[in-house]
Amino acid sequence: MPILLDAAGIEHKVTSGTTRIMCAVPSITELLFELGLGDKVVGRTGFCFHPKGEVKRVPKIGGTKDFDLEKLRLLRPTHLIVNVDENPKELVDSAREFIPNIVVTHPLGPKDNVSLYQLMGYLFRATEQAKRLTELFLRSYQSAIDQTSQLNRERVLYLVWKKPWMTIGQDTYIARVLASVGYDQIELNSPIRYPEIKVECLAGKVDHILLSTEPFAFRRRDVLELQAAVCLSGKPRVSLIDGEMTSWYGSRAIKGYDYLAAFRAAA
Repeated sequence: MPILLDAAGIEHKVTSGTTRIMCAVPSITELLFELGLGDKVVGRTGFCFHPKGEVKRVPKIGGTKDFDLEKLRLLRPTHLIVNVDENPKELVDSAREFIPNIVVTHPLGPKDNVSLYQLMGYLFRATEQAKRLTELFLRSYQSAIDQTSQLNRERVLYLVWKKPWMTIGQDTYIARVLASVGYDQIELNSPIRYPEIKVECLAGKVDHILLSTEPFAFRRRDVLELQAAVCLSGKPRVSLIDGEMTSWYGSRAIKGYDYLAAFRAAA
């Protein structure tokens, strides 16, 4: 059995006895259900809405940035699953006072999905399901690489927020996923992982602007607005892209790579 280290370098023991999981990471909530662990999930955030239907029975205790500690305490969780980017450290540290096991995650690239499956699978005794997901992911990942490797690489600007405009740094999971299928996020001189930008200053340096449908819910009207503002010459192109399929690690990444291969082929 592998040593179960989380992203904070903390070693965890395989669960025994009663297991009660509070998950503060939407994509990992979905992963837990895919691993057959839905009956052990006792709490979630309001943004944990997959798998639809099944997750509705699980109590919501706030958002990813501000979940309610008193409500959390009442759920008596044995484990809290968090993410470095999703959940404020101060909030997580406060939860440590009454939750015995805090599992920190921080995927930074496509292959980190395999490590995530293994960590959750071994920790919560769902190893066979984790192996199945690993096989499915590697198949989808390699298929997407094969399908997109002959296409011309494109310089892209991936936008996640409006008013102010915000994008992603290259040291992010999303940027590395995009790069794996031939979309190179523009390099920014900023140490911030999700910096504010002026789109008009960068539009001329990219081939394609991608408007993610989450966390900001970009819509078709935003595409038209941006086209009118910065694309008078016909470049760059502006497209909507499914944010869940590009940014959600965990089991969603399997469908995500199928989606990205098709998206690139059609773009």
